[in-house]
Amino acid sequence: MNWYAIYTRSRHEKRVYERLSEKKIEAFLPLIEQWSRRKDRRKRIQVPLFPGYLFVQSPMDQYAYYEILKTESVVRILCSGGIPTPIPDRQINNVQILMKNRIAVTPCQYLKEGERVRVAHGPLVGIEGILIKLKPDKNRLVLSIDLIKESVSVELDELDVEPIRL
Repeated sequence: MNWYAIYTRSRHEKRVYERLSEKKIEAFLPLIEQWSRRKDRRKRIQVPLFPGYLFVQSPMDQYAYYEILKTESVVRILCSGGIPTPIPDRQINNVQILMKNRIAVTPCQYLKEGERVRVAHGPLVGIEGILIKLKPDKNRLVLSIDLIKESVSVELDELDVEPIRL
């Protein structure tokens, strides 16, 4: 079974996640905490890491395809040439590892070019991404989901990563 990206109505990601779970369709909605300003106070809330998107793991036959599309607030399944496009397992696994380890992530601009690296030490061992430098003493690892053109970044020590040799 492959992972697929689902595009939802604006701010309906959690509702779609609940509805898909009720249908026994495996869904993944990565959430991060942010400060929200209310009129009289500030409050920490959980928001989707990739606004407008969540992921499902399903055999994408006709039945599953239409069952997902019939779900209220689902806009579309991301396709290429009319065929649902699977997301590489490695990309979803990378995001799941970040969420499981409660690593502070920051959404950032999607990057296609740059040096690909693999984390060699620490709790994120095995994660692959793109290393960028923001300041001389600070490094960030950018993890990308190519299909939805979204990325997240995490700060780490340059010594914890190694270049990926092809």
